[in-house]
Amino acid sequence: MKKTLLTLALLAAPAAAMADTLDDLKAQGFARIAIANEPPFTAVAADGTVSGAAPDVAREIFKRLGVPEVVASISEYGAMIPGLQARRHDAITAGLFMKPERCQAVAYSEPVLCDAEAFLVPKGNPKGFTSYADIAADATATIGAPGGGTEEKLALEAGVPRDRVIVVPDGQSGLKMVQDGRIDVYSLPVLSISDLMAKSGDANLEMVAPVIGAPVYCDGAAFRKEDAALRDAFDVELAKMKESGEFAAIIEPYGFSAAAAMSTSRAQLCGE
Repeated sequence: MKKTLLTLALLAAPAAAMADTLDDLKAQGFARIAIANEPPFTAVAADGTVSGAAPDVAREIFKRLGVPEVVASISEYGAMIPGLQARRHDAITAGLFMKPERCQAVAYSEPVLCDAEAFLVPKGNPKGFTSYADIAADATATIGAPGGGTEEKLALEAGVPRDRVIVVPDGQSGLKMVQDGRIDVYSLPVLSISDLMAKSGDANLEMVAPVIGAPVYCDGAAFRKEDAALRDAFDVELAKMKESGEFAAIIEPYGFSAAAAMSTSRAQLCGE
């Protein structure tokens, strides 16, 4: 996979240092983005090198807008929008799927990455889980999911009790918890589970996908509502890249489909 060198900022900058217009970003020479650590959407190496489809797309677009660098901060999904609104970030580029309630809180770009939901389970799927409802129906079952993420919400909406939905900080932790029998299933998008399994090389694990009854989602870069002009400028460059094939050249090596992102729109996904 293509690697993009970005600067990883583990500590958020003071709000006063944040920029909220494209001219401000050009003047300071960088944009701050919130990311997770969930390959292939986003990935952070031990040396701080940041890669993944979402940061790679954002870096290229900001570069075209005259902002040469992108500084990335790791955040849990549930903290991303509050961090954006508190001006700790200029944008979120992290596989934060569009949902009507999120669309009310932030200004999304047009779609960038699309995926479906999956389960990581022990080999043979011993409990036969194919849906979140299956987990809810098993009084002994536990499921791991990112805090504040789509999977946590889907599990709770399906009726899994709060005490059986375990918040997991990152993919490696979720995989280890399944391996150790501390949770029965770990839920992430298909591409994320595939990446975890490939890296683990553990033949005692299995992926169940797509999760029955779970919708297919797309993300977009998320901006503050008052920064709609910055979002619009981002969209202009994104559209050019989709048309030229440069967008596909960035995301498809990570396993994403450019056609999927181009087959829908923010209006459809946000219910506008």
